[in-house]
Amino acid sequence: MFITAALSCASAAGVAVTQVATAAAAPAARPFAAPDVSGSAAGGAAGHMLQTLLALIVVLGLVFALAWFFRRLRTASAGAAASIEVIAQASLGTKERAVLLKVGEARVLVGVATGSVRTLHVLTDEQVAHLNPATAASGAVAVGAAAPTFSELLRRGLGAK
Repeated sequence: MFITAALSCASAAGVAVTQVATAAAAPAARPFAAPDVSGSAAGGAAGHMLQTLLALIVVLGLVFALAWFFRRLRTASAGAAASIEVIAQASLGTKERAVLLKVGEARVLVGVATGSVRTLHVLTDEQVAHLNPATAASGAVAVGAAAPTFSELLRRGLGAK
């Protein structure tokens, strides 16, 4: 019994010595979540400014890279719309136009006004052959004395004499 009491006193003394040594070696205790003000304020502010500037440069670079990528993506997909050609167009008023389009092998006459586009007439192969026999195969309307005017084409397309 004497031996157990002596051992427990020795171990308690050892624990106390260990706690005193740890407290002496550790820096002064500070409250939980208290800011560390031991560093220089000027050096910290310059570091934060540099970090913010670098983050801004990275974000702007990412925005420009995405804009370039989407522009390239849009021009790559624009090749599919190349099968539509404007053959002729005429102004019908201040904001109205009649436009003859070649869509694949078909010819379509559309009316274009502010806020709307409407199909006026779809030309048949026979009507396309009557436009100009020399250029009917290629689908283009030749510019010159032999080519009919757009108003004549419009009248023929709508069946008017």
